[in-house]
Amino acid sequence: MNKHLSQLIEIANLDKEIDSFEPRIKEAKKELNLIEKEEDKLNHQIEEFNMTSNDISLSIQKNENHLEDLSLKLEEIANKTKLIKTEKESKALSLEEELAKEQITFANEEIARLNGILENKKEALKELEESIKALQNNKKEIAQKVEAEVQKVKDEQKEIFTQKEALVGKMDQKIISFYEKIRKWAKNTSVVPVTRQACGGCFIRLNDKIYSDVIRSDDITTCPHCGRILYNEN
Repeated sequence: MNKHLSQLIEIANLDKEIDSFEPRIKEAKKELNLIEKEEDKLNHQIEEFNMTSNDISLSIQKNENHLEDLSLKLEEIANKTKLIKTEKESKALSLEEELAKEQITFANEEIARLNGILENKKEALKELEESIKALQNNKKEIAQKVEAEVQKVKDEQKEIFTQKEALVGKMDQKIISFYEKIRKWAKNTSVVPVTRQACGGCFIRLNDKIYSDVIRSDDITTCPHCGRILYNEN
């Protein structure tokens, strides 16, 4: 086989290996990413719970303020009662007093209802915080495992890069430049084998002359249809 073609096959295989490292790193981080997503989800729920709890607390305060106003109103009605001169005034004050008492009852019931909801929210919030704590402990263990796996992959990656640099240093730079131009669009199918007299990249059948040139491997032959570099696998 032509020396330059042999080198191109070797460098193409190294590039395939180099490109395989990123998916491996991504896969190693997959479990950690899932934990981080779950943690974000729980933090978002906590944030929503806190906002809802604040709204409930404001509603409770509003009702308590209303109760104070109603208490003052009842005192005012009691003072007015002492000064009643007509039955009409008496009925008006009685109606006003009854309405104020109804509003007091409603406000007290609403405060009790809101306090019940607030307690439930606090319990749910406590459970969420415990879940996050457990998740974070698990996250630390997973992170250590992932870090070790990623480092292992990066060490392998570094080794392949070193091999590629050494090979590139030995090769004709014009051929490297030619290969890189094809690789820009063909990626890891820049150098492909011929199978059943067809290009391994575009899968279009080669004419007998081109096929014969590939089998002889005396020179670098490209596919006349797609431009990929061809070689005989047998």
